[in-house]
Formats: sequence, C-alpha cells, structure tokens
Amino acid sequence: MKDIDWQDLKLFLAVARAGGLGPAARLVDASAPTLGRRVTALEQALGQRLFTRRQQGYELTEAGRSLLVHAQEVEAATAAIERWRAGTTTRPSVRISAGHWMTSFLADNIAAIWTTADAWSLDFVTANARLDIGRRAADIGIRNRRPEEGWLAGRKVAVTAFAAFCRRGGKAEETLPWIALAGDAAITPSAQWVARHHGEQVAIKVSDPRSLFDLVRSGAGQAVMPCLAGDREPAFERAGPLIGELTAEQWLVTHHEDRHHPAIHATVERIARLIGAHQGLFAGHETKTGAP
Repeated sequence: MKDIDWQDLKLFLAVARAGGLGPAARLVDASAPTLGRRVTALEQALGQRLFTRRQQGYELTEAGRSLLVHAQEVEAATAAIERWRAGTTTRPSVRISAGHWMTSFLADNIAAIWTTADAWSLDFVTANARLDIGRRAADIGIRNRRPEEGWLAGRKVAVTAFAAFCRRGGKAEETLPWIALAGDAAITPSAQWVARHHGEQVAIKVSDPRSLFDLVRSGAGQAVMPCLAGDREPAFERAGPLIGELTAEQWLVTHHEDRHHPAIHATVERIARLIGAHQGLFAGHETKTGAP
C-alpha cells in the first residue's frame, strides 16, 4: 500500500472538522475541487470510504471516525516535533482533551487553571472523539464516564445536566423550531436524543456546537446543550425542564504514569477545584436564565 502523506491527513482533518469542502478550503487555503480530489485519492489509497457525500456536506463514515482519532494523534506528535525543532521543548506543554462545551467553560475560566507565571503551556484539543491517553495523545482527558482501562486514573468531578435552551423570551412562541448537530458532531448523546424525540421538528442542522450556540442566540430556535453552557449565557433561557436521561458524570482522566508529573498534577488539581466551585451550574441548580 502507498505510504500516507501527512499533507493528505491534514486535508482530511480540515474536511472532517469543517463538515464540507467549501468551509475546509477556506481553512487550508486550497480550492474545494483540489480538496475533493485529495480526499478521494486518500480513500483509494486506504481502500476505505471516509466520508458520505451529502447535499449539506461531508459526513464521516465509521472508517472516517476511526481515522480521525489516529490523524489527531499524528497531528499532536507532529506539533511536538515542530516545537522540539524550534527549541521550545524547555517549556513543557499539558494537553487537555475535552468536548466543545467543557473547553469553552475552561477558556472562560482560564485564570483559574493557568497563568503566565506557570513553567508550562496548555494545549486544548477539542473533539467529540476520545483521544487515546494511553498512547499519550493527551495528558488530561475530561470524559463523561469512568475510565475502564487499567493504566488510566480517573476522578469524578461533577454531574452534568442538560436542557433545551432558546433565546430569552423565545419560549413564549407556540412552535419553536429545533436546531440540531449533524455529521460527526451528531455522535453525542444529546444530538441523538434530539434526533429520536424531535427529528421531524429540526429546521436547521449544523456541524459544530459553536454554530448551534450562535443560532440559538440569534433566536433561530431551540437546542439541547449542557447547563454549564446554556445557564452561563445571560441571553438564554430554558425552553423546557432538565432532560434526565442525558445527565452524565464528568471524569478527569490521566495516565497512571503521568499523573504525578508536576505540570499535569497541578493542572488536574486546578481543574478539579474550578469544577468543584461550580457544581450547581453543572447540575442545573444555578441559573442566570429563567428556568421553567
């Protein structure tokens, strides 16, 4: 089999993350037809179909989702080599893998987990797919279940509640359309819940949580998100009660061999304290919005 070109993997990552050729082309400064040809060539080289081509965009197949995890590992390793080549390895980096909503929460509270006085930097890897901590694709993972692998250490730090949210004042409307995640982003339990219960009422689909958040804020409809995101936004209110079946635990996960590394240990402790101070927000007990 022909060796895989890292440049082809970079283009694959761009299409997977953007959900289509057009948006991906703008990310990598290439034309959509060129991207299409390179993706097709990669599929032929691997003997696997990586995307399902739909009118609304490119959706990862099962093989594509598997390659996504490995490609992200290659991306992280390549970045580490570049840092080494640039002579920046004297400042270690702590890689944090989390979903969009948790990454957004950490970013809003960055001063609680990192300062410029720290002797290390932070790398946030935002992805729905779990990165393999066992293979050092990330140093700290924030997951919605206890780790089962024997070489991983886990600490339960919160219980996360979910609800449907709309723009403040929007729930007064008789029929509020639904906004849903599509493509690779639709693998989350909340996206699957919307598909099961409100699939016929979905008016807008998006490939990333940020677009979903922006559309709700614009008043386009309602969407399911964790209370740690929806209740933190003053422009939102809950469009319904908490969705009990989506309640999930939050675990901080590290490799047993790495958890005592000073930078990793310090970051884990800070994240645990930060989340611990916001237990009510995570569980849906503290709101800035109008709970129903």
